[in-house]
Amino acid sequence: MYKQPPEFFPTKYWHQASDDRITCTVCPKHCTLREGKRGACFVRMNHQQQIVLTTYGRSSGFCIDPIEKKPLNHFYPGSSVLSFGTAGCNLSCQFCQNWDISKSRQLDTLCDGAMPQQLAASAKKHGCDSIAFTYNDPVIFMEYAIDVAQAARELGINSVAVSAGYMNEQPRIEFYDHMDAANIDLKAFTEQFYKKICHSELAPVLDTLRYLKHETNVWFEITTLLIEGENDSDKELHQMCQWIKENLGEDVPLHFSAFHPDFKMLDKPRTSLSTLLRARAIALSYGLNYVYCGNVHDAASASSYCANCNHLLIERDWYQLGQYHLNEHAQCLSCGHQLAGRFANKQQNFGRQRIPIRLNT
Repeated sequence: MYKQPPEFFPTKYWHQASDDRITCTVCPKHCTLREGKRGACFVRMNHQQQIVLTTYGRSSGFCIDPIEKKPLNHFYPGSSVLSFGTAGCNLSCQFCQNWDISKSRQLDTLCDGAMPQQLAASAKKHGCDSIAFTYNDPVIFMEYAIDVAQAARELGINSVAVSAGYMNEQPRIEFYDHMDAANIDLKAFTEQFYKKICHSELAPVLDTLRYLKHETNVWFEITTLLIEGENDSDKELHQMCQWIKENLGEDVPLHFSAFHPDFKMLDKPRTSLSTLLRARAIALSYGLNYVYCGNVHDAASASSYCANCNHLLIERDWYQLGQYHLNEHAQCLSCGHQLAGRFANKQQNFGRQRIPIRLNT
């Protein structure tokens, strides 16, 4: 096992395409690369006739966050999570909110060494219930994420993937076998949006969502960043919510998040609360039980309610928890209905803190 971050970490999801080219098979882009060339994600490359990962054991930084920031509202609410990312991404979203990390082409921005056992030990030391692979998509550094998840599990720490869900079947199976929770970024519900704005495809993302629901025990939630005039039409929202209800059921939490101008989409306005509330109303009309508005200050749409009696269960003001009307079994104190998710047997409240750390502190 490596004690220091290796320059090139060998991977297995690839095949020989020709005498001088290799095809990476982690995601549907299937980048076919000559010696020394990098894929669309920038971090997987052809090195000596195999695909290697160039960011294993290195991070762009670490931060302790509330779990609600991922966002996960039904996975140990009020707990803290050690968050980190690397560099690169296999999508090219014009609106990327973390573009300085996900679109980085400078590997020297990965200033912090972070071997799996170090990360797990640091999470334990700081009292974090979970480690989150976030800021950029863990699909592209899956070997590293899996090793971290294994080290974390040995210490009783959960692993959380914050991902666009854009990956192929076999790596998907291996990757999610090591995850405890996920937030999948469903960027829109049209192939046109995915092709034009993200340079990818919708269908593999839907495959990931179906897989998580029907083939795993991973707790997952969905986030859609609404961009006015791009993916917020009533027609598209109706189609998306109907698909979620029919394919995933009514208990998968859905987060509608507010866009703010960034990266290559600076000409679009910040998403209004009224747009988010309209989307939320549509989702609720399909019988989805847990629908939230994010990146805005609106405690009513950020809070959790009983699916049976509509009693307030968990009050949220940004990431600060307020009233908490659940018993130790996560049942409504008013009617006894079970709240879907994963919960501790007592209330936690890490609050709105955001604590940058170094692994040696």
